[in-house]
Amino acid sequence: MRALVLALMLVATAAQARDSLGMFDDWGAFRDPPSGSAQLRCYAIAEPASGGSAIRYITIGFWPASRVRGQVHVRLAQPLAPNRGGTLSLGERRFALVVRGTSAWSADTRMDAAIVAAIRSNRSMRIDLGGGGSARWRLRGAATAIDAAALGCANRG
Repeated sequence: MRALVLALMLVATAAQARDSLGMFDDWGAFRDPPSGSAQLRCYAIAEPASGGSAIRYITIGFWPASRVRGQVHVRLAQPLAPNRGGTLSLGERRFALVVRGTSAWSADTRMDAAIVAAIRSNRSMRIDLGGGGSARWRLRGAATAIDAAALGCANRG
C-alpha cells in the first residue's frame, strides 16, 4: 500500500516534470525544464514513511541559474500559526526549520549542506512541527536521488 501511495504522488509530480531522473527506494529525482519565467530546477523528493498528515513531502532542490544547490524544502499540508517553527532530526543532530505559510526551510545554505550531509549518513529523518504534527522518512535511496538531481542540473542554467 505504501508503495502505491508513493507511486501515485510521484506520478502526479512527474506529470508536471518533463524528465524523471529515477526512482531510488522511497525517493524520486526529477528535472523541470525552464518554462516561461520559471527556471530549470532539479530535485529529490519523498513523502513521509509515517505520520505525515501535517507534512506532504520534502525536497532537496537545485536551481542552477540562481546557484542554489541542495536546498531543503518541506511542504506542509496547511499553514502553521505565525512564529511556530519546526525541528528536523537526523540521528543526534537537530536543525531548526523556518516555517512560512505552507513551507518550511532551513535557515541558510550552510544548514542545507549540513542536513544533506546528515541525510547521507543516517537511516531515518524526523520532522516535528511544534504541536503541528510530525513525520518520519526512511533515507534509503535518498543520497542517490540527491546525486541524480544534482547531476540532472549540472552545467545547465
